[in-house]
Amino acid sequence: MKKHIHILGICGTFMGGIAVIAKQSGYRVTGCDANVYPPMSTQLEEQGIELISGFGPEQLALEPEVYVIGNVVARGNPLMEEIMNRNLPYVSGPQWLSDTLLRDRWVLGVAGTHGKTTTSSMLAWILEHAGLNPGFLIGGVPQNFGISARISDSSFFVIEADEYDTAFFDKRSKFVHYRPRTAILNNLEFDHADIFSDLSAIETQFHHLVRTVPGNGLIVCNGREESLERVLKRGCWTPVETFGHPEGWSMDGEGRIALKGVYQGTLDWDLLGEHNRMNALAALAAARHAGVPVPQGLEALSLFRNVKRRMEVRGVVNGITVYDDFAHHPTAIETTLAGLRDKVGDARILAVLEPRSNTMKLGVMKDALPGSLRDADRVFCYSANLGWDAKAAMQPLGGKAVVEDDLDDLVESIAESARSGDHILVMSNGGFGGIHEKLIRRLAS
Repeated sequence: MKKHIHILGICGTFMGGIAVIAKQSGYRVTGCDANVYPPMSTQLEEQGIELISGFGPEQLALEPEVYVIGNVVARGNPLMEEIMNRNLPYVSGPQWLSDTLLRDRWVLGVAGTHGKTTTSSMLAWILEHAGLNPGFLIGGVPQNFGISARISDSSFFVIEADEYDTAFFDKRSKFVHYRPRTAILNNLEFDHADIFSDLSAIETQFHHLVRTVPGNGLIVCNGREESLERVLKRGCWTPVETFGHPEGWSMDGEGRIALKGVYQGTLDWDLLGEHNRMNALAALAAARHAGVPVPQGLEALSLFRNVKRRMEVRGVVNGITVYDDFAHHPTAIETTLAGLRDKVGDARILAVLEPRSNTMKLGVMKDALPGSLRDADRVFCYSANLGWDAKAAMQPLGGKAVVEDDLDDLVESIAESARSGDHILVMSNGGFGGIHEKLIRRLAS
């Protein structure tokens, strides 16, 4: 008889990934969510995972061995309340993953405010290209694999190590559960204002992660970040390799890579931006720790196809290119725009933004937005469901910013402004009401 788990909050990227690898590991997997929605619902149903819409207590009739709880579930959830009232076994997603599937593996964890998904994808692909057949759980879909999660018979497992909290009953960051032997600390800025009071609170969680890396492991750390320097100064028991400056791993404008000044090889690829060069250095250093020589890592990266929703071209209509990107934090918006500017030179960039993350909705970052958008020629901001005045926040951009709280009006404004040769960069960490398709249809008409 196969062991059975029931996952509450199964349609999030992370919990959906757990469902997929649990199923591949031989578990019977069922799950529920408030709204069972694609693309995750489709991916899960294709794997033979039974999905239930809503959190009705009647799901207890399934009688799984354990309920695996996602961090969208809160006290007051009817199914959760009944699980607790009956004293039934439950566990958080990260804890279950750690205890059942990661315990005997060489975990490579990728942490940071930005670039986790891309760097995890690069690292998994380098290991795959080297024949190491890694398992992975990534918060996006790497195009080299076409799936966000898999388990394998390899001892290597790459995981996107997120600092968001674990569950309503465990307020530690998810990443403290993973016990990585190789840990990448990509960068560290203030984010997740809904759960962290300030940068220092996040630094504390990153130090909890550092405490879990063994002495025979490796920490690969961004050498340009004062916040990470402070984290390591609190105590570190593991060798550290830095990247982003000449004393560690570095890359020049031509893609030549050096370690402590010694040439290692040249990266030849199409990815844009300084942030991706930093991601590549981190992935190469971590893969080298797992036994992949740098030249082999460089060969893999030359074949790397990025992640869905990372500067993904959604269509070209009448000479106008429409991109989809996940950027939603001012730093990510700025680096994404800078990368596109490098590529298109003097061509016009129309930046389209939905401030949708919890941090952005709270308005904590609103004053940093105009500066992050300065590389764009026109800016279009969607202001529905915000608790702050987007028009006032965009004032420093003057006449080049348009703010609309109706999606169709926003599409119309963009289409009226666009002309052949333009690049429209749509940035959101959600579906943005299907704006890409609407825009492409409108431009075609």
